[in-house]
Amino acid sequence: MKLVVIGGTGLIGSKVVARLREQGHEAIAAAPSTGIDILSGEGLDAAMAGADTVVDLANSPSFEDAAVMDFFQTASRNVLSAEIKAGVGHHLALSVVGTEKLQDSGYFRAKLAQEKLIRASGLAYTIVHSTQFFEFLPGIIQSGADGGTVRLPTALVQPIASQDVAEAVARLALRPPINGIVEIAGPEREPLSELAQRFMRIVQDPREVIGDAKSRYFGAELQRESLVPEQAAWQGELNFEAWLAQSQYARYAPQA
Repeated sequence: MKLVVIGGTGLIGSKVVARLREQGHEAIAAAPSTGIDILSGEGLDAAMAGADTVVDLANSPSFEDAAVMDFFQTASRNVLSAEIKAGVGHHLALSVVGTEKLQDSGYFRAKLAQEKLIRASGLAYTIVHSTQFFEFLPGIIQSGADGGTVRLPTALVQPIASQDVAEAVARLALRPPINGIVEIAGPEREPLSELAQRFMRIVQDPREVIGDAKSRYFGAELQRESLVPEQAAWQGELNFEAWLAQSQYARYAPQA
């Protein structure tokens, strides 16, 4: 199969491309650095020629409300249009568990707009809703920084390792489209504030986390289960300790 991976040089995309190539498929890593620009449309038509599946893993460089909406709408329209022109049979996009519940956030409004464009395109599709990646923990912590403390929601999270996300995406990209949503998550749930404090203690960050149910998550106020799957989801293998041991923070991991 020929697969075009939008964002194919990024955190998830590079892993997806590697997995697909290891299985003998032609996987095109689509990114500005490879001559494919989803905002201008440059290189898209050539990349799509003969493609069976497009995997859209692109993310906005800015989370500012107007910028992120413009990114996902422009990029999605360009990619979907090129797919229709090329006769691509399957569009797979990576999105976020709870997107439809978090519409106070400009980022999640933009992700929902992206999903609506996919559904309206007429293309056969699969939308993968993932929980937060472990790799995003430092950024999530910084988003709640408040002087010498970090204020974060007490809502539950079920984080997943990027390599498990890539495994799920690559597997689903090779299957027939479902014209619906598949949810993926990590193996364990705990309050976001508690996970953040645990991580910070391990990496010797001296700040204290204040768990606040009303604290906003990238602009959205959370209910207890806003960020976790409502029903059974495909689960990755790596829990927090296993992810930490093979991450860039491995030097901090407790010794057995």
